[in-house]
Amino acid sequence: MTYAKDTSVSVARSRAEIEDTVTRYGASTFGSMVEDGRAAVVFQCAGRRVMLDVPLPKLGDFEVYKKRTGYGHTKSTRRTPEQQRIALEQACRQRWRALALVVKAKLEAVEAGITTFEDEFLAHIVLPDGKTVGGWMRPQLEAAYERGKMPPLLPAAGGGS
Repeated sequence: MTYAKDTSVSVARSRAEIEDTVTRYGASTFGSMVEDGRAAVVFQCAGRRVMLDVPLPKLGDFEVYKKRTGYGHTKSTRRTPEQQRIALEQACRQRWRALALVVKAKLEAVEAGITTFEDEFLAHIVLPDGKTVGGWMRPQLEAAYERGKMPPLLPAAGGGS
């Protein structure tokens, strides 16, 4: 089951809700962007810049869908260009609703003392070079598991060690 798969809440309304939420919890800046295949929200809070990057579907992802025909069988059906557009818009609305839910849940957990800001947003904190901690760490994590060795520590700001 996909959260908010049938939502009618617009992307603009979800984006505004995210901005209101992060502002209410102390964010000093907020920005968002959408480009083909991805969206991102960026905000500054608790002395950290956070970037949540969300993959978005593309129109071509909705050309064909599986239609249930009964008894566990499915049939592939082609959508018209208009049906593809409608399905794409629905999927984008769903992703933005899910993002609004995640941001609100993380900030509320921090506010309630269940966790810390850094623990909730660690993978999304932007490093001095513009990469997120998660983006920087994922390849190193993979290499650590392949080699069975720990990755090096973060380099000092400015590139020195």
